[in-house]
Amino acid sequence: MVTGCFDLLHSGHVAFLREAAQWGDLHVCIGSDANVHHLKGRYPVNPQEERRYMLEAISCVHAVHINSGMGILDFLAEMDRIQPDYFFVNEDGHTPAKEDLCKARNIDYRVSRRLPEEGLPVRSTTSLRVACTIPYRIDLAGGWLDQPWVSELHPGPVLTLSLEPTHDFNDRSGMATSTRKKAMELWHTALPGGNPEQLAKLLFSYENPPGTLEVAGSQDALGIVLPGLNKLDYNKSYWPERIQSVHDAEILQWLEQHLYLVTLGPRESDFRVLSEVHTSAEGAQMLAEAAEACWDAILARDLTAFGRHFRASFEAQVAMFPLMADAGIYQMIERYKDIALGWKLSGAGGGGYLVLVSEKPIERAIQLKIRRREGY
Repeated sequence: MVTGCFDLLHSGHVAFLREAAQWGDLHVCIGSDANVHHLKGRYPVNPQEERRYMLEAISCVHAVHINSGMGILDFLAEMDRIQPDYFFVNEDGHTPAKEDLCKARNIDYRVSRRLPEEGLPVRSTTSLRVACTIPYRIDLAGGWLDQPWVSELHPGPVLTLSLEPTHDFNDRSGMATSTRKKAMELWHTALPGGNPEQLAKLLFSYENPPGTLEVAGSQDALGIVLPGLNKLDYNKSYWPERIQSVHDAEILQWLEQHLYLVTLGPRESDFRVLSEVHTSAEGAQMLAEAAEACWDAILARDLTAFGRHFRASFEAQVAMFPLMADAGIYQMIERYKDIALGWKLSGAGGGGYLVLVSEKPIERAIQLKIRRREGY
């Protein structure tokens, strides 16, 4: 059994299905139009009946089912009905929740190596929509201090990394995908030349036109446009009063070697982290101090200290924004707490990615490629 959207069918899908079919009669379970919209905020290009029709035409496919559930595990009823011997996922589709589900049902869980057919390019649905080099960004520490109603309680930094688009990160998962889409509206497939901070101001203004009620933090625009590692110091303003950047190759490589992302799945469309907020001067100070300590640990390449303060930054966030993490997320943290030195969530929580600091490689986790400044 495999699951997915299978929108804009391409050679990568076919290679994945052929690999899965080696294990037996292949049942393909596809997300309904309603659930794709629920999870991604947009409907698939091809409706569910058309997607089913095309998949049924592939010779290695035994049967196609439209999932009846909602959410990340929308295939539970279909799984109980099919009772597969194997559940097969690609590297992007792997989540610990799926692995645990299979273990509980005594189903053999397999992860594809995602190899293209010989002589054909690696394909993904995102790459078919547009070949885009516009970066993503991840905030390492201090997130929320880019909102004036937080930094007015205590000033402090947000640490961001600009990421090469080597991975198709899920929408609404804390990787600045919404801001990146605005960048694509402005510049199509690549960042233009020019002063990076001015470009970031343009992107921030474009995303937040006059009258915007919930202003997106400027760390998203800055994190995308400014290469490398950046420390953005906020003090009662939407724009940082100071920006410090690191382009040292050894430090950036050190971060790449010790940061791992585990997929939790995108936030659901009705998730509202601001429904419950407990901001305070003490909480903002704890968040600011943890982010400052993370910065110092990174510059010193002190992995133990980085992991400790990385975790402290997350704990300070959750103390003020408790809806960021629910019982399922804490269960996932419990799974890795003996392996990782520190952890946090990408973005505002409710899903996304669990970001881990680890001395040793973490199996089936995503590693990042930090965008370098030209000439480095």
